[in-house]
Amino acid sequence: MPGARKDTTPITLESPAYTGRLAKLGEYTVAFESITRDGDSSPFFKGLPDDRCPCPHWGVVLEGRLTFHYADHDETFEAGDAYYAPPGHLPECPAGTELITFSPTDQIEEVNAMLAANSARVAAER
Repeated sequence: MPGARKDTTPITLESPAYTGRLAKLGEYTVAFESITRDGDSSPFFKGLPDDRCPCPHWGVVLEGRLTFHYADHDETFEAGDAYYAPPGHLPECPAGTELITFSPTDQIEEVNAMLAANSARVAAER
């Protein structure tokens, strides 16, 4: 059975506000995520359907807080909570939040490609 550990999974996504260590586990990708700066995530999701994340996620909040903003409501999870986020969300986490998130690999790879492109665009605008 495939597995992954945070301390042995290399950093694959990094910005001033986020560090992600991603490992493929069959048809899913696990992400060990660390939020290192407060900020608005919405500019990074521009260009995705409805400018929101179209990928479902399952996970656990290890530290901090995670809020998903949907078109018609918000859902907040705190340390110790397990969660499911259906498509159509924008995530918000304060600095210091630590997550373990599972996502379908094919979908999260498309989202991460857009996030990377938007991160470069946002950095160039600053």
